[in-house]
Amino acid sequence: MPAQLEERETAAPLLPKAGVHARPLFDVEILCRATKDSFVKLNPVTLAKNPVIFVVEVGAAMTTVLLLRDLATGAADTGFNLQIALWLWFTVLFANFAEAMAEARGKAQADTLRKTKTDSAARRLLANGKVEKVAASQLRAGDVVLCEAGDIIPGDGEVIEGIATVDESVITGESAPVIRESGGDRSAVTGGTKVLSDEIRIKITSNPGETFLDRMIALVEGAQRQKTPNEIALNILIAGLTMIFLLAVVTLQPFSQYSVTAAGAGAIPSVAVLVSLLVCLIPTTIGGLLSAIGIAGMDRVMQHNVLAMSGKAVEASGDVNTLLLDKTGTITIGNRQAVEFLPVTGVTESEMAEAAQLSSLADETPEGRSVVVLAKEKYGLRGREVSHHEAQFIPFSAYTRMSGVDFSGQQFRKGATESIAQFVRENGGTVPGELTDIAERISRQGGTPLAVANGRQALGVIHLKDVVKGGMKERLAELRRMGIRSVMITGDNPLTAAAIAAEAGVDHFLAQASPADKLNYIKKEQADGRLVAMTGDGTNDAPALAQADVGLAMNTGTMAAKEAGNMVDLDSNPTKLIEVVAIGKQLLITRGALTTFSIANDVAKYFAIIPAMFMATYPALGALNVMGLHNPKSAVLSAVIFNALIIIALVPLALRGVPYRPESAAAMLRRNLLVYGLGGLIVPFPGIWAIDQLTHLLGLA
Repeated sequence: MPAQLEERETAAPLLPKAGVHARPLFDVEILCRATKDSFVKLNPVTLAKNPVIFVVEVGAAMTTVLLLRDLATGAADTGFNLQIALWLWFTVLFANFAEAMAEARGKAQADTLRKTKTDSAARRLLANGKVEKVAASQLRAGDVVLCEAGDIIPGDGEVIEGIATVDESVITGESAPVIRESGGDRSAVTGGTKVLSDEIRIKITSNPGETFLDRMIALVEGAQRQKTPNEIALNILIAGLTMIFLLAVVTLQPFSQYSVTAAGAGAIPSVAVLVSLLVCLIPTTIGGLLSAIGIAGMDRVMQHNVLAMSGKAVEASGDVNTLLLDKTGTITIGNRQAVEFLPVTGVTESEMAEAAQLSSLADETPEGRSVVVLAKEKYGLRGREVSHHEAQFIPFSAYTRMSGVDFSGQQFRKGATESIAQFVRENGGTVPGELTDIAERISRQGGTPLAVANGRQALGVIHLKDVVKGGMKERLAELRRMGIRSVMITGDNPLTAAAIAAEAGVDHFLAQASPADKLNYIKKEQADGRLVAMTGDGTNDAPALAQADVGLAMNTGTMAAKEAGNMVDLDSNPTKLIEVVAIGKQLLITRGALTTFSIANDVAKYFAIIPAMFMATYPALGALNVMGLHNPKSAVLSAVIFNALIIIALVPLALRGVPYRPESAAAMLRRNLLVYGLGGLIVPFPGIWAIDQLTHLLGLA
């Protein structure tokens, strides 16, 4: 097995390390910005969008007003009320901090992108053929500009003439240059990137303020983030729970007054105590973290160099049932590789290998290099020094469909079977029928045959085949464990498609697929109630990308493809869709896990503090005070402190996400209930008890 095949591209882990845009979770700059924004978000108009935390802020404001009144009149318990007011404000600030942390990470990325924007000079081509220099900000869609080596591309556009290498590191973080050329699916260029070689003419496709970089900045800042349907539904649920508990707590005041009057003992809870009880019972934990979870999900996608156009796209990726993958470049390496030499009768494999290697020395294509590597690794043939033999290299030509070398009176050629057969005949030789038979057998297997000859003698056939990427079968098996069905799309004939599909382990394949076939297949899947994800880069992929629930367009692709998709992969790695699906699932799992924890947490706090609050009025409730909380004041204060601290303790989990592993929905539900449901029930008891002991020891209550 040649080294080139042994070292072929391996699949990345399901959730790889963050890319170049990632920053430490608690970066000092981000912490400072988030802390400042936490106070800015105290604005009631802003906070009204989060009904749970808005209720907490109203309660904190009421407690503060009453505290000021008590201080002015010299009333008792001002010290206790002061602590309650402070911890209620801390609860609001900590909830704001969670959202601000998620937003600050996006804003830091946006600042980095914004620094790459420069109003560079552009050379605009006029109708009379002359060139005028203008500022990039003056360009409009439809203008044609000329860019040479060293120029900054002034705006988004399509290469309409020429070919060049381009440095896109300001967008992707990758230092390796890429090829951009007119025609095909690699003609799109992005403003702010740099031309490294050659000369190209670009037709501008965007107006100032509407460039891809502008859209990136707006999206990563979160300015255009809209709540997803699931997030809206969860907001309605927790808002409903808040209203129920609000009504329940409001009735406690008259109920307590009646009970104290009837029993002749006990105490009527103050407004501060009732507000504290309300804050502890409503789902403040998930209310404070919900927005941060959604923003962090988009941030994690961005860390993988994928630009999501909306939170809905990220969330939808977590619910995907069917994944459509192109064969070439996604499931296979993309360039066919030489895997064996098949000589005709009378020629040894080593003789043919040597001729194949010599005829490929001038072939710089991946296929040509793979022939050289195969000859070296399998037959021990090293590179040959042929320059002193006055060698004449014959580069590959689309007209001759051959490459080779002439030296020492010999003519080595490698190319299409028909071209080599004609070459042999023109040199006075005959083509054995065996050569054609070998070529046809390779074609039936889905491979590509390349014949080899030396002058008038046909030597044999090189077998080129699509090589499935290393680890692809395992990754598709992981998708299967997630409950996702993989479908390979290819223009190959059904026989070739079936062979590749079996080797890669896909669940289904669509052979000889036209753009209409892809679109119809997606519509059929959606009609059956499935969510479909697809990746593509060409204009012919645009209809299917637009129809798919998750359409991942390649950044190297055409502008039509990028406009049609709801995600753009800046690295242009077609297999990235698998990572996107995993991130989407992680987002949904994180939201579900923290919601479970929050509700279980509230239930536990109810049973922890209610008995301590009312045991003076109803001594029988003392039997339920299993934690032995010292008195009603210490119980309330401890619960409020715990309620605030648990939010800040869960911020790292909300931002990083709950670890995801491929498993069935039932197994995932059991694990979440066991870890986060049971954990939410248990944690408040030791937490509130420890705080109660500390407050009593310090004489705070």
